Amino acid sequence: MLKALLLALLAPLRGILRLLLALLILFEEWGWAPLARLMARLGQLPVLRQLEAWIGRLPPPAALAVLLLPTLLLLPVKLLALWLIGIGRAGLGLLVIVVVKLIGTAIVARLFQLTRPALLRMAWFAKLYQRWSLWKAGLLAWVRRSAAWRWARAFKLRLRLAWRRVG
Repeated sequence: MLKALLLALLAPLRGILRLLLALLILFEEWGWAPLARLMARLGQLPVLRQLEAWIGRLPPPAALAVLLLPTLLLLPVKLLALWLIGIGRAGLGLLVIVVVKLIGTAIVARLFQLTRPALLRMAWFAKLYQRWSLWKAGLLAWVRRSAAWRWARAFKLRLRLAWRRVG
C-alpha cells in the first residue's frame, strides 16, 4: 500500500526527469554530429592528423583516459562559470557554460569517434555502451511519438516552406 502510494507520488517526477534527460540527449544529438564533423575538418591539419592517428592506436585503457581527459580539464572552467553566476555576473557565467559545453561536446565527439574501436574491445564498456544505446533509442522514440515533437516538426516544415517562398 505504502509502496503504491510512493510510486504514484513519484510518477510525475519520473516523467519530468525523463523529459529533462530527453532534452539533454536531443541537444547532444543535434550538436554531436556537426561538431564532430567540424573537429574532423580541424583534424586534417598536419599536427592534429598525427595526434589523431596516435589516439586511434591507443590501447583500450589509454583510450578511456584520453576520452575522460576533456571532462576533467573543463571542470575548473565550469566551476569558474558557477562562481561568476554566484557573484552576480549571471550573463557571463551562462556564456562561459554554453561555450565550454560546445567546445567540450566537440572535443568529446571527435575523441569518441577516434577511441570507440579500442573502447569497445573492453567487455564492460561494450556492454554499457549497448545498454546506453538501447536506452537512448527508447527515450528518443518516446520523444518522437509525443504530440509536442510532432507539432515542432510540422512547425519547422511550415517555416522552411515559408522561407523558400520568400527567398
